[in-house]
Amino acid sequence: MPDSDLNLLIALDALITEASVAGAARRLGLSASAMSRTLTRLRQATGDQLLVRAGRQMVLTPCAEGLRERARNVVHEARSVLRPSAPALALASLERDFIVRANDGFVEAFGAALIGAVTAEAPLVRLRFSPKVERSPLPLREGSVDLEIGIAIEMGPEVRLQTLFRDRFVGAVREGHPLAALRRVSAERYAAFEHVSASPRGSISSPLDAALAERGLQRKVVAVVPSFPAALAVARASDLVAMVPRSFLYGRGEQPQGRSANGIHVFELPLATEAIIVSLMWHPRVELDPAHRWLRDKIRAVCAPLR
Repeated sequence: MPDSDLNLLIALDALITEASVAGAARRLGLSASAMSRTLTRLRQATGDQLLVRAGRQMVLTPCAEGLRERARNVVHEARSVLRPSAPALALASLERDFIVRANDGFVEAFGAALIGAVTAEAPLVRLRFSPKVERSPLPLREGSVDLEIGIAIEMGPEVRLQTLFRDRFVGAVREGHPLAALRRVSAERYAAFEHVSASPRGSISSPLDAALAERGLQRKVVAVVPSFPAALAVARASDLVAMVPRSFLYGRGEQPQGRSANGIHVFELPLATEAIIVSLMWHPRVELDPAHRWLRDKIRAVCAPLR
């Protein structure tokens, strides 16, 4: 065996997680003095102080911050290797909360079907949908959410992802709107009307604006709302034109073209926009969790019609 003590990895993970010698000692069931000696050994092994005093408390060095995810993943993988094979998943008695980070559009389109599929097999499982305030891998890394659904941008190299389906934007207006009477909406007619834009960050531009600008056209956006449901609500009650992902209309009975039962007419945009790739994302630490894998399969099955 090499002379490296792999127990130091467990101690390193505890120290970085707790950012405290006393906290790490409690986590590992060691005395404070034993943990302090272990920290000394870790400093010698890594060539870094790892924990330094700042006022009355200890803080992590930049090196320790950089090692946080690597240490956590290595320890998790090592424990998975040495753990006995998990028993068969008993869905009927599985009692667990899963936190899924997704936007309102996904919940409205697929939420009911997913909840029904999950509770049909695991009646004690509860799904908790969490809003996507910003794009960040931190909730997955920290374990505050189990899964994320959306566009995989700046999620970090360690995050696992799988494509659920490809999406695209479509136009939406109220029934009786002048655009609803057209078999094909031209770019000129589209730009002639006022628009409502959906953006949680308050952005006015859309994927279509660059294509319109190439033709010397520009939309007039008179309102910006934080979500696609809000954009549809405004369009339904006004002459404003909304642009929403096609998948968002999936659970509402709308088709890519034609009128719906709830007062919205959907039409193809006059110019093509780049496809939207909607992905399922999770952290490697739950890769082999049987219950987590089962939930991922359920989400993929619910989204299969749009794949």
